[in-house]
Amino acid sequence: MRSIISDTKNKPIEVWATDLEPAAEAQVRNVAGLPFIHSHVALMADAHVGKGSTIGTVIATDGAILPAAVGVDIGCGMCALKLPFKVDQLGDLKALRHSIERSIPSGREGNRELTDRTAKAFSELGVPASCSADDRVVKNAALQLGSLGGGNHFIEICEDLAGQAWIMLHSGSRNIGLTLAEKHIDKAKGLMKERLIRLPDPDLAYFTEEMPEFKAYLDDLHWAQAYAKANRNEMLLRVLKDVSHHVFSDNRLMAEADQCFRVDCHHNYCQKEHHFGKDVWVTRKGAVSAQLGEFGIIPGSMGVKSFIVKGKGNPDSFHSCSHGAGRKMSRSQARKLFKESDLKKQTEGVECRKDRAVVDEIPGAYKNIDEVMANQTDLVEPVFQLKQVLCVKGG
Repeated sequence: MRSIISDTKNKPIEVWATDLEPAAEAQVRNVAGLPFIHSHVALMADAHVGKGSTIGTVIATDGAILPAAVGVDIGCGMCALKLPFKVDQLGDLKALRHSIERSIPSGREGNRELTDRTAKAFSELGVPASCSADDRVVKNAALQLGSLGGGNHFIEICEDLAGQAWIMLHSGSRNIGLTLAEKHIDKAKGLMKERLIRLPDPDLAYFTEEMPEFKAYLDDLHWAQAYAKANRNEMLLRVLKDVSHHVFSDNRLMAEADQCFRVDCHHNYCQKEHHFGKDVWVTRKGAVSAQLGEFGIIPGSMGVKSFIVKGKGNPDSFHSCSHGAGRKMSRSQARKLFKESDLKKQTEGVECRKDRAVVDEIPGAYKNIDEVMANQTDLVEPVFQLKQVLCVKGG
């Protein structure tokens, strides 16, 4: 439940995390000391150390944006779709996993060529304001539309408590989001040096609204957020086709998709919102919008469980909630501590890779999702509880 960190120098920090590391608290104190923070900073139940600012932070700013707080995977988020049949109709899960892995490139890979659908989707996005259509990164982005990426990105088939099947996936703006973010983060850091602005951490470099760089960043930010959503949509359609052929030997699910319950939400992004009497920029760095009645997705680690939630519109969290369970140890720590045998044990009953390459995604490297959910009962109401039966991880 909520607690408050306050001192005389900084804006208050409202905290829903109960196991906050000292390094994460130091990071959020740095953020709370910035001159343009509006009202307070909100720290979600899954908060943990990030780059510059804590992952799981909601930052409301008056007339400024911190590009590194938004992060390098602009628009990263989740998508979930409830399928019109029970999980027990799926049959051979290993065959389905391999089918999905063939359909969706992972790691750094993209598609070899554009389909008519991806070409149309990318054309509708246009080109980032700071790029040209001939730029290599733009051409690569077109080929990466509908690709998973690596790290903690995933595609899952889940089962709810009624036995209903779901598709759930997690990805963002791929390499072009990273490229755009790094360009603007470097520019912000350069401006801080030019203007002799001292910061407690260089990754808290910012743009203010009167700077021309502010609009340039905002244009690329909006484009990358739209790309991330289009990327998730393309992946969802591919998984839906694979599931349809696997279960029914035809494409019937593609025609029924629009009638299925669906949720899509960013958790690394920034947008203008109204809070505590003012229009401000709200950056959710590893956090989900949870306005009153709004649906969101809070995934646990693979092999545990996840939740589809409905927001309660709590003003103290800037209408936000956690974006997952949250890591309790770094990837390098997890690789040192756990072995493949641990991964196999902790993902028992889930059809997934169980090799050394994904040991850092073992459930034991994450916080307890039940505790995270218990700490934010004033922010969201669980609507569906999902259990993974199949998981595809990016290499």
